[in-house]
Formats: sequence, structure tokens, C-alpha cells
Amino acid sequence: MAFSKILYASATIISALPAALAGFNVASQSNIAVYWGQNSYGQASSQQRLSTYCSNGQVDIIPLAFLNGVNNPITNFANAGDNCTVFTGTQLLNCPQIEEDIKTCQATYGKTILVSIGGATYTEGGFTDAASAQAAATNIWNLFGPNTAYANRPFRTAVIDGFDFDFESITQNMVPFAQKLRDLMNASTSKTYYLSAAPQCPYPDLANNDMLNGAISFDFIMVQFYNNYCGVQAFVPGAGTQNNFNFQTWDTWAKQTSKNENVKVLLGIPANTGAGAGYQTASALALIIAYCKQFSSFGGIMIWDMSQLWANSGFLDAVYASLISGGSPITANYGTTLVAGTTKGATVRT
Repeated sequence: MAFSKILYASATIISALPAALAGFNVASQSNIAVYWGQNSYGQASSQQRLSTYCSNGQVDIIPLAFLNGVNNPITNFANAGDNCTVFTGTQLLNCPQIEEDIKTCQATYGKTILVSIGGATYTEGGFTDAASAQAAATNIWNLFGPNTAYANRPFRTAVIDGFDFDFESITQNMVPFAQKLRDLMNASTSKTYYLSAAPQCPYPDLANNDMLNGAISFDFIMVQFYNNYCGVQAFVPGAGTQNNFNFQTWDTWAKQTSKNENVKVLLGIPANTGAGAGYQTASALALIIAYCKQFSSFGGIMIWDMSQLWANSGFLDAVYASLISGGSPITANYGTTLVAGTTKGATVRT
């Protein structure tokens, strides 16, 4: 499906709106989250410093990938780590440039900045008992939360906006870990903090199911609809029932299982052909996004990752246009349900 020049102009105008319109919004179906830190495109210059991307008004949430050790905290940000040193006796990076950029992204552009815990290289398997899990959560909170006097903070005096769980193998005792983090965030009066997870699309997700099975209150989840049979490549245009593409299953989870009845589900997609199996063009995604908009839990798009996205010229603009379509709605007939695009305008983001 082709987008009109008018629709692209609308996306450009909205992307220039003030920073007050940025950041995660539970009332919006057009949040966009993009992971930064792993430079999956793989070129030396393909991952720029964090602040380079924050001026883009289409991106709302940036999970920093990854904290891939928890019991023994380990930070890894690919080539961005070249501008960091290492705290003596630890595997934690000391990153004054990222500290500066987080503050700019939050204060100037209103972005929601998360620390993503886990990743494909996470191998600790969780915790031996609940007490160890809770102690680790307290340490992680001190490393990234409002206690700026704590030692060995990777982002020094910068305070992140929450945490994302991206565990991709089975773990133990993650519920007490997640609950402790949730409790610490809820108890803080410094600002609003968010908790998210990035499960694979097969349901239930084996790595995160103990937390997702009604035990932990998540603000949003970013389901990976790629690298799996249930990904966006399995979507059948015009079909009233989707056999493999299972966004409806996750909408049911949000309504019937989630501890937070207002949780949002973001559609996770690869940003480029090399970012993940099942990459779909922006025109193919337009119909998928229109389909997902019929579900009240739909909260927008998650994209892996920033380096791949910026190498795929025009992709973000087109995906954003699909999310905010209103004046010229994308309309498709799925069985008995008529699905139409809705407008993201300033009245939605307050």
C-alpha cells in the first residue's frame, strides 16, 4: 500500500511537535520503542551516540541493550562502549557520554529511557532463591535508579525511567526479582517509572511466563513478532481469523491474565532484512498495523534495533505514518470487523 505525500507531510509535522508529546503514553496506540546499544547492523559507524536519535520525534521509548549480567552485573553497548571505561574490579562500564545523552534525551526530548536486562547472551539462569533475587534487584536499582551516590553507576548521575526484561532462555526466581524492582519503583517519589518485558510471540513465553502469568504488573510488553512462526510474516491480509500470527492471543493475555488491566502490547518487528527473520516491508506492515488497531491493548510498535533502522531509509517514516493514519485511514475488511486507522494527534498525547 502506498502512502500519499499528504500523509508523509503529516508525519513530518507531528514528528516536530514539542518534547511534551514524547515518551510512553498508556492512552496512545502509536508509541514507538527502538532498542539501542547492540549495533546489530555491524558497521563501525552504524550506531551513533544515543543523543543522535533522541531528536527524532517519532521515537518515544529507547531501551538500552543490554545489562546482560545481573548477579554479577555486566554492561555491553557494542561500539558505544568505546567511549566508556571500566570500573576497577567489575564488568560495569563507566559511561559519561551515555550519562550526558540520557539527560538530554529525557530533559530536552522527553524520551522514556529503559535499561534492558538479559539479551541473547544472558546465561545466569536467574537466581538460586528469592532472597538472592531480591538482593540483586536492590543492587540493580541502586546502579540505575535515583540513588546517584551509589558506587560504580554505569550512567553516573543519570537516572533511567525503568527496566525491560528480555530473557530468552528459562530462568528461576525471576518473580521476586521483578517484584522487588516494581516495589522500589512504586515507592520512589522522584518520577514515574515503567516496567516492560519483551517475550517471544509463541504463547506462553517460556522464558518470561512466571512473571507474565499474573504475578507482576507490567506497564507494557514488547512482543517479538519475528524469529518465530507467529511473527508478522505469518499475517494473512483480509483473513478474519489469523492462524499463526497471534496478536489476538496477546490481547487476550492483556485482558484476562495480566496483573495490570491497562497494560499495552507493542508489536515487535525487525527494522531491516538483517535485523531478524520475518522482516516485512512498510507497505506490508500497514495492513498488519491496521489489523492490530482493533485490539484495545495495542500500544504501538517495538523495533529492533536502532542501527538497522537508521540504515533502512524511509522505513520509520512509513511505519509512523501507518500508526497515525487518520485523515486518509487505512481500511480493511477482516471478516465481520471493519478496521480503520486512528489519529495520533496532540489530543492523544498529553
